[in-house]
Amino acid sequence: MDNLHARVHAIVLEADGIATFEFRPAGGGELPAFRAGAHIDVHIRPGCVRQFSLCNDPRERQRYVVAVLREESGRGGSKAMHDELRIGQAVTISVPRNFFALARDAPRHLLLAGGIGVTPMMAMAAELESQGSDFFLHYCTRSPERTAFRERVSALVASGSAAIHHDGGDPARGLDLRALLREPSPGTHLYYCGPPAFMAAAGSASAHWPEGRVHSEHFTPPAKATLPGAQAPNSAFRIHLARSRLDLEVPADKSIAQVLTEHDVFIETSCTEGYCGTCLTRYIAGEPEHRDSVLDDDDRKEFVLVCCARSRTATLELDL
Repeated sequence: MDNLHARVHAIVLEADGIATFEFRPAGGGELPAFRAGAHIDVHIRPGCVRQFSLCNDPRERQRYVVAVLREESGRGGSKAMHDELRIGQAVTISVPRNFFALARDAPRHLLLAGGIGVTPMMAMAAELESQGSDFFLHYCTRSPERTAFRERVSALVASGSAAIHHDGGDPARGLDLRALLREPSPGTHLYYCGPPAFMAAAGSASAHWPEGRVHSEHFTPPAKATLPGAQAPNSAFRIHLARSRLDLEVPADKSIAQVLTEHDVFIETSCTEGYCGTCLTRYIAGEPEHRDSVLDDDDRKEFVLVCCARSRTATLELDL
């Protein structure tokens, strides 16, 4: 994954515990283009790389903006963003990658955001508005104080394109997802993002929707039981590295990424659980057993996430 040299241009407190961080190129000029739903890696400090969705208008080429909820019980990345990054600080970021893009031919888009899951929805709303597309955003938060982007979302509410739902910490008082998603309207594509309980509820409520019309992105690992291949026992297999001309054994108790690291083949990883996409790798031959939660059917014809994928064939050939 190509990396970019950037600087922290602005930090804005958007809501209680939520701040936006604006990155601009260290040397000026434009950044690589992105589509709504994309995210970037932020190298906060050595050994601490985290993924954050871009929330600014994709038409903006001079900056990337991410929103970060300070998680006291998380892995430490969000706290480091809040506590360690300062305006003017040099930082390494990745080029954007996207596993949560808007369907180009959909006549209508339904966006569901739970808490900080509103981040990619802000870019989606901007992209859809600029195209004159039909969309509606439901934004579920605990309270007004925990509601990020209030000014921007209030403008959408005023235009009839959004609604804000406060539940006071009790999901039963919030948006009725089952009622909302009971009857999928023709052609509508659904997008949802938020904390684990919200993701589970939205996934369950939309399980009957037509294939290919439901899109989601996890900020934290989904329940392992819901992942492809989660129940399959691990077996040993071999990997062939086409460019390095190496043949390596992947034992049942190790991942491809671990074996690569042990043999000094660099592959960047972050979540190690198949939901961030950092270790995306092209494969050339063999049949992978995908165990990630981000790749779609087209992606899986060409790529694997080596932090979690196994192989159905004796050998899996990688473009490394």
